[in-house]
Amino acid sequence: MKYYLIAGEASGDLHGSNLMKGLLKADPEAQFRFWGGDRMAEVGGKENLAKHYRQTSFFGVSEILCNLRTILSQLSECQRDVMAYKPDVLICIDYPGFNFKMAKFAHAQGIRTFYYISPKVWAWKERRVERIRRYVDKLFIIFPFEVEYFREKGIDAIYEGNPIVDSIAQTLAVLPEESTFRRENGLDERPIVALLAGSRKSEIGRNLHFMASLAEAHKEYQFVVAGVSWQPEELYKNLLGESPVKVLTDKTYGLLKYSSVAVVCSGTATLETALIGTPEVVCYRMDEFSYRVARAFVKIGFISLVNIIMKREVVRELIQHEMTVENASEELQKIISGGSKHEKMMSDYAELNTIVGGEGASDRFASRMVELLKNK
Repeated sequence: MKYYLIAGEASGDLHGSNLMKGLLKADPEAQFRFWGGDRMAEVGGKENLAKHYRQTSFFGVSEILCNLRTILSQLSECQRDVMAYKPDVLICIDYPGFNFKMAKFAHAQGIRTFYYISPKVWAWKERRVERIRRYVDKLFIIFPFEVEYFREKGIDAIYEGNPIVDSIAQTLAVLPEESTFRRENGLDERPIVALLAGSRKSEIGRNLHFMASLAEAHKEYQFVVAGVSWQPEELYKNLLGESPVKVLTDKTYGLLKYSSVAVVCSGTATLETALIGTPEVVCYRMDEFSYRVARAFVKIGFISLVNIIMKREVVRELIQHEMTVENASEELQKIISGGSKHEKMMSDYAELNTIVGGEGASDRFASRMVELLKNK
């Protein structure tokens, strides 16, 4: 069968690639066309990558408004490409602003539409539930609490675990020993503090300078940024200036594994950090307009997936004006090994791992998709 997948950011590219591997297991004759990134291209072929997410990733109300003409042009481009490819199914991967429009388009054209990794409608923009009900043939969710949420909304969603677990397991299985990792990446023997400032240019710009400023207050640690290859090196260099903070590109899981503690932007990274077992504090800042909009419409009390899943504060969240060196430093001392909150955080992490579930989710989701397509 022919599959058209759309992912608009790094996490979607990662999960899309693992889903494609699963689809090939369940359907060895699978053919792919996709909007995504390098990981998906490794599975489906670079020649089948219609658009790279580095050209499509816009975040926050202000950034979206400034790039509205580009977004609308890309939407028309994607629609034309889908029609030319004539897929058996369109698989939308998160990225709701763009993918809901594509789901509506595909539905109107009679193309079967699956939504993999549901938008967080339980947090804000709940009106999007109606779009799921109207335009999506089957919804695939990755958080256990979403099962009951969507059932109450009249949507029978499929939950098979969380594919993040697969991604982490694959990487950690081939990770070198800590001494080798440090030597190969020019790290000394001091404890490591991982800095995960996000993957979008706007996120990095608003959060990295603050994170790096922590290094000046804690020279007993070495602070290391988890860089991403789709952002230019100059971005990090300009923001870090003369700071001693190092940047390791595309080595996030290894960095987290061997870090004593992490400072993390909100998003998937907060969950990844917890599942790897690294103590973390969440620090996040956005432009003031987007922040005020979010405060007005976000319906939940937390921004980190760890706290949302656990339904309580497991990791401290320092948002906007609370994001100060003093507050972050105080929290880091509490959660590092030997700190007053360390053991409790590790116990909460163990509970989180049990709730999220084990490996194999990507293959299970793929198998269900192929089964549904064959039995249509």
